[in-house]
Amino acid sequence: MLDSRGGVLPLTSLNHISLVCRSIEKSLDFYQNVLGFVPVRRPGSFDFDGAWLFNYGIGIHLLQSDDPEGMTKKTEINPKDNHISFQCDSMASVEKKLKEMEIECIKRRVEEGGVYVDQLFFHDPDGFMIEICNCDNLPVIPLGVGEPVGLCKRVGLIKQQQGQTQSQARKTVQCHSGPAIIVSEDSHISCA
Repeated sequence: MLDSRGGVLPLTSLNHISLVCRSIEKSLDFYQNVLGFVPVRRPGSFDFDGAWLFNYGIGIHLLQSDDPEGMTKKTEINPKDNHISFQCDSMASVEKKLKEMEIECIKRRVEEGGVYVDQLFFHDPDGFMIEICNCDNLPVIPLGVGEPVGLCKRVGLIKQQQGQTQSQARKTVQCHSGPAIIVSEDSHISCA
């Protein structure tokens, strides 16, 4: 449902993510003992197996798969795959803890204008990827109206320009052999 202004949905925050699991017990153990989530009460009216956890202002809802053996198992850690990311205070402490727990991970470093962001990627028991980072090092800078977004930039919502007229206050610009993205006044783009 759109808000009364006809714009974006009137959202306030991220509430939870839901993950289908091979084994609720193994996933509960992982999310509690590796990531520090706490089990919370789940509605008793649900007629399917699952568990709810909460911490860091968000919930994780675990759902038991109807076909655990049919779930594909991801073995390769790919930072460009679907994942959820958590901010941490000490990358060294997280990396040390993952090594102690014998959890395979890969490290990446992003540099932007002399600012460094370190990232660790690893899988939960079902192959869903987790990222731990010090992403707060990189400031979130809103894009100005009419400012082009480079093709390598990460954005939450993009509006590609496809033959739209100047009267719509948008332009198409060629950049890196592809169309650039122009932020217009009615765009609601957040930098990630």
